Amino acid sequence: MARIAFIVIAPFADWEPALLAAGARDDFGDEVTWWSPGGQPTPSMGGMTLQVNGALEDFTPDQADALVLVGSATWMTPQAPELTDLLRRAVDAGLVVAGICGATVALAKAGLLDGRAHTSNDLEFLKTQAPSYQGASHYRDVPHAVRDGRLVTAAGTAPVTFTLEILGLLHPEAPEKVAAFKVFAREHLAA
Repeated sequence: MARIAFIVIAPFADWEPALLAAGARDDFGDEVTWWSPGGQPTPSMGGMTLQVNGALEDFTPDQADALVLVGSATWMTPQAPELTDLLRRAVDAGLVVAGICGATVALAKAGLLDGRAHTSNDLEFLKTQAPSYQGASHYRDVPHAVRDGRLVTAAGTAPVTFTLEILGLLHPEAPEKVAAFKVFAREHLAA
């Protein structure tokens, strides 16, 4: 059993963590927890309100095997939480650290993308939103998630491959079970 901690900020992109959270719990028996600034209930873009498990400020890397940042337009504003210290401690502790969509900005601001292959919504997006970002030469302009070691990044349009990469890292003993999640991307093959 793996432990996945999701960080959400309002309004979070509810489609981005859905497959990963559900698949981890139902198919792998993983523990899934949700964290927000102040431990506040957090609304999604789709109008749901998530009752979280705890305050982001109380989260420590020993509470999880993976730390997953969920997209939100708020990542691109001064209201976004400052996570540099937490993200670096999570990497140092060996956690899978992942960000999708706007949450890749927090990874860029923390310097985690400067020396690793990664993706996001767009290279110019990262350059604009994280002025200290120095990872342009490692950016991959691809429609799927990118994994480099234990770091996973994805555009908001790639929640299926984001799920595959994270579950693959957390469950290397079950590659066939992880690969079965590819069925959720099947509709895109016909487009």
